[in-house]
Amino acid sequence: MFLQRFVPRHARTTSEVIKAVFWPIAIMTVIHRMAVLAVNGARTNDFAPVWDAARKFLHHQAIYTDNFNSVDPHYLYYPSGTLLMAPAGLINYEWSRWGLIIVDAAAIIVAGYVLLKMFGYGLNSLAAPVLLFAMFSTETVSNTLIFTNINGVILLGEMLFLWLLLKGHQTWAGVPMGLTIAIKPTLAPIMLLPLLNRQWRPFVAAIGIPVVLTAIAWPLSADPMQFVHHTLPNLFQARDYFNSSIVGNGLYYGLPSWLILALRILFAALVLASLWLLYRYYRHDQLFFLCTGSGLLLAASFLLLSLGQQYYSMMLFPLMMTVVLKNSVIRNWPAWLAAYGFLSFDSWLSGRFRVYGEAATYLRPTLGWSLLIVVIFTVLLNRYLVARAENRLDRGIDPQWCAPAPHGRSLGAADRVTVGA
Repeated sequence: MFLQRFVPRHARTTSEVIKAVFWPIAIMTVIHRMAVLAVNGARTNDFAPVWDAARKFLHHQAIYTDNFNSVDPHYLYYPSGTLLMAPAGLINYEWSRWGLIIVDAAAIIVAGYVLLKMFGYGLNSLAAPVLLFAMFSTETVSNTLIFTNINGVILLGEMLFLWLLLKGHQTWAGVPMGLTIAIKPTLAPIMLLPLLNRQWRPFVAAIGIPVVLTAIAWPLSADPMQFVHHTLPNLFQARDYFNSSIVGNGLYYGLPSWLILALRILFAALVLASLWLLYRYYRHDQLFFLCTGSGLLLAASFLLLSLGQQYYSMMLFPLMMTVVLKNSVIRNWPAWLAAYGFLSFDSWLSGRFRVYGEAATYLRPTLGWSLLIVVIFTVLLNRYLVARAENRLDRGIDPQWCAPAPHGRSLGAADRVTVGA
């Protein structure tokens, strides 16, 4: 009788078979990342300084006292972020760390669900287990849990921000953005997208929440001015370790300052040109515009600003999900070669080929973000040049075989790739 439960009553579709394959693999991957890799931890421990700062904050002790000459993880959160993280100091270190692992994993799973809904898929679709497995197989999710930082919650904030913008709830969209910025400004660059859309209401909460939380936290902190004088200047300085930005790797490998500056200017120009093409020809299609634009801006911030770490790359999940759209800019192998660079959990360190292995490991996310920006620019520029040559710029720049969405609406289910029922 037990075995009969596994005997299908009718011939299974390809979608049903793939779901039957991926659901157990995806669920076991999630459990392994949480219960084994994350609990085991690693030498890098992002949670220890956060828990220590939360405990000191609750006891009104000095927080911003880090020695930035060391390579250990430092406490860099704003006073508003300290206030939000203060509950972590109420319980012992181990239970608090495990709690954040659970919160992070839950936030990533919910973010994945929101991402599915944004693209018109549900939990019964083939996309659901494939997306869950893909997310938890990446370096960015794995090391977020292993190092135990807050990036999973930041990802959920990004998904809710984009989802609420797509639904037209502009004021509420600013709430998750404001809460994430109060902790750290990872997502701040994508506020340029509602600005380009002339949407002002998201800025009320996005700016107001960090200001209010800072006003509350400031008198409760023992050394708030030390954040201004000691910690804040460090946030704008590029370090030459654990830093995959252009300037970080440039300092590590001893590149001349003029070459570092030239590379940053070059990629900044590619980003600006790509953003103009997106705004000019795709802002009517908000799903494509927001997901592609957010990925472009965030990849640029990781690459061009003072600090870029590979595990920030989970913020690019909305861009990678656009592969299911007919007019996606990442439906090509160079885009997924780039994705391997910044998402893969592979280590290329080699005892036999040490120099080359270290270079492949340290440069992989940098080259991945760089190639992604080049791909987006190249695809958009090629579409523009072809459309101009065919004298149809007034109808958009999508290829003729890819009918663009009518003006004023986002792509619907009929415009997307069918991925299961």
